[in-house]
Amino acid sequence: MSHILVAGSLNADIVLSLARVPAKGETLAARGLATHPGGKGGNQAAAAARLGCPTRLVAQVGQDAQASMLRDALTSCGVDITLVQQVEGPCGTAVILLEEDGDNRIIIHGGANTAPWQLGADARAAISSAGAVLLQREIPEAVNVEVAQLAHAQGVPVVLDAGGSASPVSPHLLRCLTVISPNETELQGLTGLPTESEEQIVAAAHALRSQGVQTVLVKLGSRGSLLVDSEGVVLRQPAQKVERVVDTTGAGDCFTAAFAVGLLEGRPYQEAMRFASAAAALCIQVAGAMPSMPSRHDVDAALAAQ
Repeated sequence: MSHILVAGSLNADIVLSLARVPAKGETLAARGLATHPGGKGGNQAAAAARLGCPTRLVAQVGQDAQASMLRDALTSCGVDITLVQQVEGPCGTAVILLEEDGDNRIIIHGGANTAPWQLGADARAAISSAGAVLLQREIPEAVNVEVAQLAHAQGVPVVLDAGGSASPVSPHLLRCLTVISPNETELQGLTGLPTESEEQIVAAAHALRSQGVQTVLVKLGSRGSLLVDSEGVVLRQPAQKVERVVDTTGAGDCFTAAFAVGLLEGRPYQEAMRFASAAAALCIQVAGAMPSMPSRHDVDAALAAQ
């Protein structure tokens, strides 16, 4: 199988467990504190590798103590980190307020993710030879554009997870995308259209397609996902039911990465959505972002049990 090339962020996730998030001016005691490896790029690389896909990561870490933790975590998941560069300053950091029901609020400091980037010859070769390229929006937009243009020029499918930034997506990037995957809030931000009902979500997805993207895959949380393909056909996938939601951090990353793995394996869109839904359902039953990414064995078993 060809490799997936992930270009994106790496963060140390500082997780504060709370009964609820504090109101304005309120101070609450946290029930727990933990530090996990994360970042949308790292999460998606870990998810793809854990699902059995050869995965290479283009990313940046800082010079603090978190860099070793991030490298070790990626390696333990099977990610090829030879293209991860070290730059001056701290690693990216995310402070995550995790509520009892698994919902979260996240504050990010870019750190090494937003420091200057330089794509070397090895990274450019890995992009051009990939079976698929997976991007997110926690690194500079210019880097995503450069990576997407390199991949697109070689006919490599490019998947963009729209999470990580509320700013508009560059039209130069949109034109290179095979699939863009926002949640409904991100879809509303990208189009300026309401996304409260399914009819509105479909209309907004069509509007986003009109900007040059072939396919729009919308993540709808507990309601599953919805895809509008290059022909305007609408596909729906319900979410897999779970007994208890532990932590939704990283679930969207898991879903997008699993969908990309499904595409690389030659699955039709509907089957790739089903595969991704099963992976995300396992992800939300485990604490942490990168640590919660499920194995291929567990996803295949979950699908066989349906």
